[in-house]
Amino acid sequence: MVNIKKILYPTDFSEYSLAALDFARDLTDRYKAQLHCVYVVDFVDSILLEGYAPIIEAPPVPVILPGTIEQTKEVAEQRLNNFIKKHLSAIENSVTKKIITGKPFVEIIHYCQQENIDLIVMGTHGHSALASMLLGSVAEKVVRKAPCPVLTVRHPGHKFVAP
Repeated sequence: MVNIKKILYPTDFSEYSLAALDFARDLTDRYKAQLHCVYVVDFVDSILLEGYAPIIEAPPVPVILPGTIEQTKEVAEQRLNNFIKKHLSAIENSVTKKIITGKPFVEIIHYCQQENIDLIVMGTHGHSALASMLLGSVAEKVVRKAPCPVLTVRHPGHKFVAP
């Protein structure tokens, strides 16, 4: 019998990650598991994806001003709290939440190892299709390197297009 006690739901607040939330919520209820909701702040990708530097050219060395990291983490924590209140209000008090800085797939793997996560439930795509094509999919890297099973959930509106 499968024994799932801890489920990790990494989010980037995109509609793609939101598609996986129903599965995470249902599996948490079905297995009476602890839900861990994690958001990873990647400063380099954030700078590149918000138009501060063209993504096709060689990226500049990001300049992070003093206080920027803490301000960004505070904003991320507020977004995560609001996200949980909006989408997980029934179990809000039992959700373990964490803001982490670093490369998303690396930090997701580290979190799984540190917290002995039994299952990861995540969307197949993140906030930027262009970044996924150029930099590689976070979900793909997590599937290949995770220490536990990974359930990836495709957004219902995402259609397969043959290459």
